Amino acid sequence: MSKSGDRVVLIGAGQVGASYAFALLNRGIAKELVIIDKNQDKALGDVKDLNHGLPFVSPIKIWAGDYSDCKDADIVVITAGANQGPGETRLDLIGKNSRIFQGIVEEVMASGFKGIFLIATNPVDVLTYATWKYSGLPPERVIGSGTILDTARLRYLLGQHLQVDTRNVHAYIIGEHGDSELPVWSHANIGGLRLPEYGQANPEKAPKPEELDEIFANVRDAAYQIIQLKGATYYGIAVALAKLTKCILRDEHSILTVSTLMQGQYGLDDTYLGMPCVVGRNGIVDVLHLDLAPEEREKLIASAKVLKEAQGSIAL
Repeated sequence: MSKSGDRVVLIGAGQVGASYAFALLNRGIAKELVIIDKNQDKALGDVKDLNHGLPFVSPIKIWAGDYSDCKDADIVVITAGANQGPGETRLDLIGKNSRIFQGIVEEVMASGFKGIFLIATNPVDVLTYATWKYSGLPPERVIGSGTILDTARLRYLLGQHLQVDTRNVHAYIIGEHGDSELPVWSHANIGGLRLPEYGQANPEKAPKPEELDEIFANVRDAAYQIIQLKGATYYGIAVALAKLTKCILRDEHSILTVSTLMQGQYGLDDTYLGMPCVVGRNGIVDVLHLDLAPEEREKLIASAKVLKEAQGSIAL
């Protein structure tokens, strides 16, 4: 899309956006980074600060821009919006953030943008659905961060419990990025061994059902815990977004649990939710269909119902 290299436009220079920009800089992922924020001084300050690190990283052009810069963007990442406060659920933010998003998406599309949207603002599934509707783009080019961070949290905590490198833990959180999400224990494996098999081979490490319940509860409630401790979460999601950006720009075809449109999978449709997807240069390449256990399927359907009801509260 961009004439001089991979261009990422970041809309929202808050804690998540600034952390994401820093992650992009350090990992050498993009060749151009444009930062847009309603607080122009904040955007300009971040740009100056980031540019001072250029002698130590791969070349990248960074500037504070406006919506016209979206025309040649490969990816527009939206992190703008109201943050989740103590005691708030992600769904509590629908009214405030859907109104913000309508204006943002209209401005981006007016530029002639033909790239991929990445959405990180909460409630991410509902706002990704709204972005798809507002933009008119094909659904494979409108992607939410979904349960990518929840899945990372599950892998980390399960690896800690089993004393195994988290990179060798393979497990998914699917559904809403929120209270109705669910773990897919039926497909969790350690280095190719499903959890029951791993437990048989390592009985002293085998997690008990109540321990798995506790691990999942800590995954589901992680944001509440972090918000209570320091006011917001931003490092984990920033690194996850950087990975997702790299996957697209480098056409990696990695499998990530992002928010995507359901189009008949599991009997669900017209709803965005987190599922393991193959992601590449053109966005969502494929949605993996997992052979879920009956209780997992029921929980996924219930999660989709929560999201569909939430979608209904937005004027589209």
